[in-house]
Amino acid sequence: MSRGVWWRGVAEGSNSGMVSLAMKLLLAPFAALYAMALRVRALLYQGGLLSTHKLPCPVISIGNITVGGTGKTPATMLIARELQKRGYRIAVLSRGYGGSLEGQVAIVSDGNSLLLGPDQAGDEPCLLARSLPGLMVVIGADRYQAGLVALEQLKPDVMLLDDGFQHIRLHRDLNILLLDGTRPFGNGWTLPLGLLREPRTAVKRADLALFTRCRPGQVIPDLGLPSCCSEHCLTGFNYLKTGEELSLEKLQQGRVAAFAGIADPSAFFNGLQALGIQLVATLALPDHAFYADDRLILIDRLAADSAVDWLVTTAKDGVKLAGCNQAWSNKLVTARLELKLDDPDQLLQSALDKLLSSLR
Repeated sequence: MSRGVWWRGVAEGSNSGMVSLAMKLLLAPFAALYAMALRVRALLYQGGLLSTHKLPCPVISIGNITVGGTGKTPATMLIARELQKRGYRIAVLSRGYGGSLEGQVAIVSDGNSLLLGPDQAGDEPCLLARSLPGLMVVIGADRYQAGLVALEQLKPDVMLLDDGFQHIRLHRDLNILLLDGTRPFGNGWTLPLGLLREPRTAVKRADLALFTRCRPGQVIPDLGLPSCCSEHCLTGFNYLKTGEELSLEKLQQGRVAAFAGIADPSAFFNGLQALGIQLVATLALPDHAFYADDRLILIDRLAADSAVDWLVTTAKDGVKLAGCNQAWSNKLVTARLELKLDDPDQLLQSALDKLLSSLR
């Protein structure tokens, strides 16, 4: 077991034993100091001692309170698609994590053309731009400056702040918080002892909580704010090289290995198996992993040792393997992941309607 996997077990509250207890005692003071610093930061913004900047168009933030994957990219796609259906021009503001331009303001997509690749802009901004025709994407550590560039050059009607819950510096008109329905707050501690990016009390900044990875009929915690459920669904498979669709039936009947460089690869592997795909081997890589020679060699071994008919990975990984010419590249298939809402009270629709009424 790697140290990262072991730490995550501690942070989620699933690891026990003397070593875990000792680690908790060691890290608890640091987690308490970290939590205190974040509370002070939030109070400084709330009291106006730190400035919040407002853009002259509606801003919807989509973010989480924990480290690791809660499904921000599928949620951003879902909301962007809904807004596009209503006829609005949408720009996503993203940090551009993992790209060579991280920290700089740059346009990834103008809605017509992809202007930057994942090596420059990061995997998630490129995945968003490729997945939704017409979607504009701008990266920048300073989202306010990124928003100003978007307004000047792209003229969107609405902006989506991707992974923006902690980016308090930018005013948002609708604050959507994503929580993993299987472990909303981990072990309840902030980093470095737990999964929380900030104390649980920060939940009160949200206007709407969207629980992801929920099971049918799951009862979610009462957070004192409008909340609804959703689940991640693998909705189809495409050959990376050609874009041609591959049926689920063929994957169920063949030898399949899977790999992923996302926050929680096991969730992806479990999702494939839940569809009846028998995985003969898996390879978990670090989140936002780039596919340099050493990692391509690992996949070479995975494909050869398992004698696979197909290799399956995520669409997020697929954007970084678009030019791959390995021996197994013709067997490489990407899985489409979508977020399906269980929102009988139409809480998300109502929140969007209320926000967008100002544009009519």
